[in-house]
Amino acid sequence: MTDMTVAEPRTRSPAPDIAETPKDRRTDSLLRIKAVKARTGLSVATIYRRESEGSFPRKERIGERCVAWYESDINDFVSDPLGYRAP
Repeated sequence: MTDMTVAEPRTRSPAPDIAETPKDRRTDSLLRIKAVKARTGLSVATIYRRESEGSFPRKERIGERCVAWYESDINDFVSDPLGYRAP
């Protein structure tokens, strides 16, 4: 009779939780679409398309029919438009 041992399934240790430190928004300005277009040189359609793809900063709703973007997020995008990924 042979002694058969069953190997324990290998489990991965959980990945370390790498959470970004949230930005301090207290002094951050909000930019409306006209200012965002001027800063980025993108059209409204491109801004919304890239936002939905995750390659442009997310907008914030500031009213019932009003949205804006944080200026620091737009500055991050402008500094590296091809490499930007929304958090």
